[in-house]
Amino acid sequence: MATINEILAVKGRHLNTISPQATVYEAAVLMNEHKIGSLLVLRDGRLVGIFTERDILRRIVADQRDPATTRVGDVMTRDVAYGRPETDVEDARSMMKNLRIRHLPVLGENGEVVGVISIGDLNALQVNNQERTIHQLQEYIHGTW
Repeated sequence: MATINEILAVKGRHLNTISPQATVYEAAVLMNEHKIGSLLVLRDGRLVGIFTERDILRRIVADQRDPATTRVGDVMTRDVAYGRPETDVEDARSMMKNLRIRHLPVLGENGEVVGVISIGDLNALQVNNQERTIHQLQEYIHGTW
């Protein structure tokens, strides 16, 4: 079975991060610029939360808070689910499905952030695997395998 590390090897380990002291407005601008749905919230290089589109809807828009004055640290998700590089992809998919999350930070042995995967990354891997299987079956049927 594939692991999270294999996904990170393909997609890279670039992190989009923000400080808990940044405003929600600054976070939203950054998310729009990079066309992403979440930011990892780091303090002194350590993961302290995750800020997502869902946080904006639930904790800013629904509560009618001002994004220009509200700090990310006040509205981020603090209890962050995470995976490890050696986590099996299907275990990660199951965790994300059960917790109803779309972004999963990946932490190394010492708790340092080494990457982040999205449900889209998992779906792309699954589609790639299915396409490879279909191609192999077509070759087998046509006798070219």
